[in-house]
Amino acid sequence: MTPSARLAAAIDLLTAIEDTPRRPADAVANAFFRERRYIGGGDRRAISARVWAALRHWRRLAWWIERGAAVPTPRARLIALLSLAQPSEIQPPGETVQDLFSGDRYAPPPLTAGERALAAALRGQAMVHPDMPRAVVLEVPDWLLPRLEAAFGPDVEAEIAALAGEATLDLRVNLLKTTRAEAARLLAADGIEARQTDLSPWGLRVPGRQPVTATAAFKAGLVEIQDEGSQIVVAAADARPGMRVLDYCAGAAGKTLGMAMTMQNRGHIVACDVSEPRLEGAVRRLRRAGVHNAERHLLIPGDRWARRRAGSFDRVLVDAPCTGTGTWRRNPDARLRLTEQDVAELTRKQAEILAVAASLVRPGGRLVYATCSILPEENQDRIDAFLRATPHFRRADSTPDCGLPPGLARDGMIALSPLRHGTDGFFAAILERTA
Repeated sequence: MTPSARLAAAIDLLTAIEDTPRRPADAVANAFFRERRYIGGGDRRAISARVWAALRHWRRLAWWIERGAAVPTPRARLIALLSLAQPSEIQPPGETVQDLFSGDRYAPPPLTAGERALAAALRGQAMVHPDMPRAVVLEVPDWLLPRLEAAFGPDVEAEIAALAGEATLDLRVNLLKTTRAEAARLLAADGIEARQTDLSPWGLRVPGRQPVTATAAFKAGLVEIQDEGSQIVVAAADARPGMRVLDYCAGAAGKTLGMAMTMQNRGHIVACDVSEPRLEGAVRRLRRAGVHNAERHLLIPGDRWARRRAGSFDRVLVDAPCTGTGTWRRNPDARLRLTEQDVAELTRKQAEILAVAASLVRPGGRLVYATCSILPEENQDRIDAFLRATPHFRRADSTPDCGLPPGLARDGMIALSPLRHGTDGFFAAILERTA
């Protein structure tokens, strides 16, 4: 594709994302490219890079456009992005905005007089202006900024900047089938260099966006794509051989796979979820990984399954539904969709899930509550409220002996962030049932 054709596709994709505001941008992009299979891999990456840059700078671009008395349409956002951003990031060398909007075949229509004036006014300007409100500079909703300031204190700007950066590509090595060194060697044979992660004892980190799923190591179930922070949650569960383990909000079973590995395929693990498609999607992953000690259970309204199994599990992992604020590196559009009502609804749901999950833990067993959120309401505050209401649970005195760095868990809790740990934002609380 020509640079102009890539730009036209980026405008179309950004329009599709804006037209479906409650649907994740990556899902919209996947559907967009499936319908346009003629777009090659290099073109897809170039188009996506431009669109994701617009999403990361969404509020700043709107501020500049509205300052110029224009409407922040997808086309205007990309004009502003191309005018403000460093050319090496977004714009082909030697191409001006006017060149890209040529009106030629497959190119966007030429700039209007107003668009030319906007581009000229923004040329040479920095993305951040001294007059911008702080929430615009930080690319967060106005109502959310005080909560983030409470969570991070003086580090709030650095923490949010890290959440706006590029996400890492991490892999969890499947020790049921191989070793970390052997997995790295096999990936290198397919042209993918990977280094060991700093925190997870099973992780590998791959630079950039590499076609991992096309490698022999992935197809054979030797590695799974999983952020290092998610791997730390698996480690916090400390599921051991012979145990009865429950993954209560399993989704597509990513953490089930990890716990089956630490259990060495011995014992029994149950993956539960309210979504049948997600559980069905787990089947192929479990088979590929060589996991044979796991079963799936679909949770439905009125289901008596949990009541019949009260107090019967050594480990219960609750990877709770949450705002996903810790995954903004991967989903920058999620900041645009999040509302105060979402937070209120999710915290109520988290409390309900915790109450049911706690009933399934045997005396002496452990409950691990995890989110990919950075908000105290979903994390520390949620655990404090749970412990006040459930006195036969306490924070674990000891951390799991599974290769985690010393000091990562404090008072039975782990809080990870891109700035401090190079992972997605994750929280985990390790709780023990005393009676």
